[in-house]
Amino acid sequence: MPMFEAKDISMHFGGLIAVDRVSMHVEKGEIVSLIGPNGAGKTTVFNMITGVYNITGGNLLFEGVSLEDKIPQQIVGMGISRTFQNLRLFSKSRVIENVLIGMHLHTRYGFFDSLLRLPRFRRLEDEYTLKAIRILEKIGLGAHIDSLAGSLPYGEQRKVEIARAIATDARLILLDEPAAGMNPAESQELMRFIRSLRDEGFTILLIEHDMQVVMNISDRIYVLDHGKLIAQGLPGKIAENPLVVEAYLGAKREDA
Repeated sequence: MPMFEAKDISMHFGGLIAVDRVSMHVEKGEIVSLIGPNGAGKTTVFNMITGVYNITGGNLLFEGVSLEDKIPQQIVGMGISRTFQNLRLFSKSRVIENVLIGMHLHTRYGFFDSLLRLPRFRRLEDEYTLKAIRILEKIGLGAHIDSLAGSLPYGEQRKVEIARAIATDARLILLDEPAAGMNPAESQELMRFIRSLRDEGFTILLIEHDMQVVMNISDRIYVLDHGKLIAQGLPGKIAENPLVVEAYLGAKREDA
């Protein structure tokens, strides 16, 4: 059974069909990319998976459980977390505070524990802090624990956002254009980082426009164009697919 599966999912906005009967799956431990030109429907798919949109048709399954009618917080609680194309950090808060926000989605103390700073609150806060420190050290941000998130280089800020996703105890991490705005050196470092996440046991589904990143990191690739799935397969096959070339470059296919 795949870790994640989309079965003929569709998303309509009035008369606009943003996603049209798309099926895909992600196996545990894979790095799978969802690519396509601007406006293809990629971020809409992420919003469907994470409960931002209630899908019009089809079904979404995570570890065999349907995501239908679940709100975003419930989906995070099941083990799916995401980052965003535009950074959504609290830039004037410390790095560790940004990561702790992810952990507090699973808070196990009550309002009065927090208000009165009872022993249960202090014990759990200490546990969360130690866990956040371990995550940051593991991904190479140990030296920036107390830095303001907004003071870090762009590539490091991306890592903080991914660290916050990890802190939710996610097993499937959705990365929305993680290489956006990065220079080639930062993109190379990002690829090493994503591979390390997979080696740590995370499963990755990503949207990305940087084809060098996609082709070098993906186990498999799905390609969307105008909301429809036009290709899927291994990176080498996708790069040679004439439908993909046409979608990206506008090149006309020659009749056989």
